[in-house]
Amino acid sequence: MNDCVFCKIITSEIPCKFLHEDDKCVVFKDIHPKDNTHLLIVPKKHIHSISEMEDGDEKIAGHLLHVAKKLGQDLGLSGYKLQINVGKDGGQEIFHLHVHLLSKLG
Repeated sequence: MNDCVFCKIITSEIPCKFLHEDDKCVVFKDIHPKDNTHLLIVPKKHIHSISEMEDGDEKIAGHLLHVAKKLGQDLGLSGYKLQINVGKDGGQEIFHLHVHLLSKLG
């Protein structure tokens, strides 16, 4: 996925400070935040969209939610919203699966 901005961030072609990184995903701040806290949780595997997940990708999707929970705890957020946009008509702008973690806190 040579033209995928998130793939370029993951491979350090585009510099970015990660708030979390493990073998399955990275987390960084959204450059156009929609709330006080707006983080993107992005799998290292390029998955175009929820609608194009393959067998086995549910483990990655579950891991993204587990990381969101850990981030919420680590940041001391008493509440937050998780959002996944699916497809252009669903508001997806970057076609690499990602979870938005948003909170008025932080």
